[in-house]
Amino acid sequence: MYKYLFSPITINKLTLKNRIAYPSLGLLYSYDGKLNDRYVNFYLERAAGGAGIITVGPVGVDFLGSGLLCLSIADDSAVEPFSKLTQGMKDAGTSPFIQLFHAGRYSHPILINNETPMGPSPVYSQYTKVTPREMNKEDIRTVQKAFAGGAARAQRAGFDGVEIIASAGYLISQFLSPLTNQRTDEYGGSFENRTRFAVETIKMCREALGPDHVLTIRMAGNDFVPGSNTEEDAAAIARVYEDAGVDAINVTGGWHETKVPQLPMDLPRGGYAFLALNVKKAVSVPVFASNRIASPEDAEQILADGYADLVNLGRVLIADPEWPIKAQEGRADEIRPCVACNQGCTDRVFTGQPVFCVGNPRAGYEAERVISEVSVPKKVLVAGAGPGGLEAAVTAAQAGHDVSLYEKAREIGGQLWLAGAPPHKNDLWEFVRYYRAMIYRTSVKLHLNTEVTADLIRSEAPDHVIVAEGAEPLVPPIQGVDDSSVIGAWEVLSENPFLGKNVAVVGGGSVGLETAIFVAHKGVLSPEVVHFLLAYEAMDPARIRKLMFSGSTSVTVFEMLDRAGKDVGKSTKWVLFDNLRRFKVDVKTSTRVLSIEDGVLTWEKDGKTGSKKFDQVILASGSRPKQTLSKLVESLGVPFTTVGDCRGIGRIQDAVHGGFLAALALSS
Repeated sequence: MYKYLFSPITINKLTLKNRIAYPSLGLLYSYDGKLNDRYVNFYLERAAGGAGIITVGPVGVDFLGSGLLCLSIADDSAVEPFSKLTQGMKDAGTSPFIQLFHAGRYSHPILINNETPMGPSPVYSQYTKVTPREMNKEDIRTVQKAFAGGAARAQRAGFDGVEIIASAGYLISQFLSPLTNQRTDEYGGSFENRTRFAVETIKMCREALGPDHVLTIRMAGNDFVPGSNTEEDAAAIARVYEDAGVDAINVTGGWHETKVPQLPMDLPRGGYAFLALNVKKAVSVPVFASNRIASPEDAEQILADGYADLVNLGRVLIADPEWPIKAQEGRADEIRPCVACNQGCTDRVFTGQPVFCVGNPRAGYEAERVISEVSVPKKVLVAGAGPGGLEAAVTAAQAGHDVSLYEKAREIGGQLWLAGAPPHKNDLWEFVRYYRAMIYRTSVKLHLNTEVTADLIRSEAPDHVIVAEGAEPLVPPIQGVDDSSVIGAWEVLSENPFLGKNVAVVGGGSVGLETAIFVAHKGVLSPEVVHFLLAYEAMDPARIRKLMFSGSTSVTVFEMLDRAGKDVGKSTKWVLFDNLRRFKVDVKTSTRVLSIEDGVLTWEKDGKTGSKKFDQVILASGSRPKQTLSKLVESLGVPFTTVGDCRGIGRIQDAVHGGFLAALALSS
């Protein structure tokens, strides 16, 4: 099974046991540049999970290029702590790599003691909102020596491979791009000059490491920034890297400031594998593919189709460090999914907070949150099979408790089915796949189409009840909410009913906006039809593009607050609003809906009233906890815990983490 994924590969003189790599991802587990136990526990758990490579990083080569949030290898004091980590990773059976990092103009002044960041040219950064100072020749040589010094320390610390970052818009990318490199000396202008900084840095690192130590580079397959380097440029750049002495090339997507989604669900699985193939065609060294490679089937197909020689599983191994072991053992259905929500990882990094995982309560808490076999098992009844109840049931069973899970619906999942209904959100249904498999593996006794009642509880006589009864839609105090034109967002998302040409959505939070996209998507061209029409040149591409975003329904969103989408994560909000724009959804903020009558919606904005007739008015005004069952259990005198939305309206991570912790607490 997965014969390509689990075949060995040799890079330089290093033989890897498989083609799976965990790439460098910011974790923010310390603010002093030093390795600590939280980092060590995180990396060792992923090393034990079976990946061929685990890359530690980003690791700064100097303070100005990395600041307070990155690990550092800028001096010899870092060698001993990293040595202990690399030995532990090797003992676990993986090859430890390190990524050497310098942000250049992407450094935030607040993270570098309010110093001015530096770059190849003083070009304003849309990412940091700061203009860097231009690097002089001394700066250039100092940074290159810092990279070489970092490489030498990494080798002494026991890392099998050293990776130089030249992607995402960081320093080397800035020298390569004509947008950010406007120099007139030997480091700017022509292609040869713009690649000079990278070439010299690679050669200095190679000299520091010697010929037999693995040296790789991570590059953008396309900057996805107008006027910067494209995939055609990337192929030429990759050839330069190979000639300069790298042993492998790690290909990812574009810059942080691109307007093309790089990580969220909108990017199809394996959507940037073609960038790796483009580089692979240009060089003879092994090539890594990156971004949204979620399942073993995805990874195997990329290798089988020749897109790349290795695959990066970044957020995927945060979600489940045992992904490689489970895949190799034929247990792919038991892999905790990464659904590309970005809420626990990318959103956290962008706000300067430590990384966790929405779907994996142990990520970042490997030492603290340990499931131990209990000496005295309890009989546990879990009421509700939404994400909180599912996690509680599976975790309690893993700890050895006797668990029965009851769900009044015909299927597990709860609100996951609603959350995964809008376009590009279907990955959320992978949680259902995972919990189905884990219910079977842990022997949880599942009872569907069964409502928990007082009689059932008395009959079961549990030692403890975990209540996960969820939430119900909140009906706003608007005159006419019982109008025949009114329908709830939950009903729309679950049943996908026929809707008319003009639809209003009342509520501009995440649910309202996602519902608006769901409705606006009705009647647009499917990806398969788009491919067909383009392949056969059946229509003008401009007309095809228009029909991709022009469907059967026009949507208007009404939001009382001054901004819509306040509960949407930072890293995905811009994608959501870009899609709202593409689908021509009219979002009216600071607008209070007054009444609904025969489909005529009346509102107030800036002291003025307006009205318009809609075919349907969709209520998406939030939800409220359901607490009927918890009150019942309390009245029966049975020990109980509440998890998920019935405890307080939250996000998926609140339910999953709450369910996990509730199960652990059974042993206390």
